[in-house]
Amino acid sequence: MSTAFVYDPIYLEHDIPDHPENARRLERILALLKESNISSRLVHLQPRPASMEELERVHSRRLITLVQRTAENGGGYLEPDTYVTPRSFEAAIMAAGGVIRAVEAVLSGEINNGFALVRPPGHHATPARAMGFCLFNNVAIAAHAALASGKVTRIFIADFDVHHGNGTQEIFAGDPRVFYFSVHQFPHYPGTGYWNEIGYGEGTGTVLNVPLLAGTGDAGYAAIFAELVWPLAERFAPELILVSAGYDAHWQDPLAQMHLSLAGYARLAQELVSMSRKLCDGRTVWTLEGGYNLDTLAYGVLNSFYALVGEDCYLDPFGPPPYPEPSVEELIARLKKIHGLN
Repeated sequence: MSTAFVYDPIYLEHDIPDHPENARRLERILALLKESNISSRLVHLQPRPASMEELERVHSRRLITLVQRTAENGGGYLEPDTYVTPRSFEAAIMAAGGVIRAVEAVLSGEINNGFALVRPPGHHATPARAMGFCLFNNVAIAAHAALASGKVTRIFIADFDVHHGNGTQEIFAGDPRVFYFSVHQFPHYPGTGYWNEIGYGEGTGTVLNVPLLAGTGDAGYAAIFAELVWPLAERFAPELILVSAGYDAHWQDPLAQMHLSLAGYARLAQELVSMSRKLCDGRTVWTLEGGYNLDTLAYGVLNSFYALVGEDCYLDPFGPPPYPEPSVEELIARLKKIHGLN
């Protein structure tokens, strides 16, 4: 298989060193990929900036202009947790364009699959608002670009970041062409993603939210994929799978309280790659979202690359958490009923 990574040094220019979402996250990932035996097997795709037309399929002109002018004026905070530096606008349009570039390469057959190692992240950004460390919604912009190309008509977006991707849901909840799945800690930032949020209008039934109690780990996530994600993805029959890949559900991450291990994350990656092979000829593109323990983030990404290149292996120097996890059986039963899987 031909697997690509997207990267450009501009992604490091969006940076406030003492902020949780800083350039060291991506630097640590790149260092581990180089240290491992995986980097020589990857194709480097050079990103391009997203065009104004591509941005405006998702975001208001007002938001785009706000980010651009804030950067031109030296930077600042758009929200208490969401910053802009002088080069953040350049980084953000290259992040969105980087995911688009990977999608274009997959749909043209240039590569089999890819992972866009981009910053800033995107899944909290709504059409009119930057929030949650996110400026523009990279995965949503890429999904709209894929649909506009005419090469696909159905896209499945899987989001395993520990925080609900409220922006992605808002953008696609009424769109029957896109199925959005999010598994996340609840209650937790941003406070959305309740189990009965399933889409609306023509998009009713194309949103699967799995809100988990703190402490849920490998067994719970595995059951969710087996009993909910697989059957709903098979029913939807996507032509492309996009993944918002956040590694902040690891038990050592400082910004959440979930108990996934790196082995558990590797299993999720293997399941999603297997899903893409079965349902859409292996066409899948991943984009980086959260993950704030530098080492667990880097190993999580490395293990995802192992899955993408077809290697059934992973590295987990930290092991499982020393805690029991709560049952997810009742939640799964409720979700099966609301989604017609009983």
